[in-house]
Amino acid sequence: MTSELLDLALIEEAGKKSGLIWVRGAGAPAARALWHVWHEGAVCLVGDGPGEQPLPGLTDGGTAEVTARSKDKGGRLVTWPATVSEPAVGSPEWEATVAELKGKRLNAPDGEEMPGRWARECRVLRLVPAGPSVPLPSDSLAERPLPTPATTRRPIPAGLPKLLAGRRKR
Repeated sequence: MTSELLDLALIEEAGKKSGLIWVRGAGAPAARALWHVWHEGAVCLVGDGPGEQPLPGLTDGGTAEVTARSKDKGGRLVTWPATVSEPAVGSPEWEATVAELKGKRLNAPDGEEMPGRWARECRVLRLVPAGPSVPLPSDSLAERPLPTPATTRRPIPAGLPKLLAGRRKR
């Protein structure tokens, strides 16, 4: 009983302090970094709409694996299983969750109209811890980044080193 309470306390503290969490939904190929808020015993997310983060593999009633990092060292702190729930739009639970998310959403294009857009075009999810934390792995679990059209890696132009060296001399 004591270890379960300690696990829950660690999960809650990590959820409150960490700015990003990594979430792997059931059937998703890899974990994805997501911004969130901790509210009433759950990680709360908004996404799957225009201008919002994607939430692949996260379905109402499904499961997910959540990993939080240490605020001071930046390393993996705790991983836990979670049950995914999607509160009904307009319900008291949805309203309370959206109020918390709205306060933490940075760079929103629509300010005060954000909750209405979320109701029409996005999904608001709660990831409730569903068991004890998973033991930390012995290896890094590093994976190749997911493919994206935003990739800009190309060889540097041949003349760039000379150009940069010339600027330093002046």
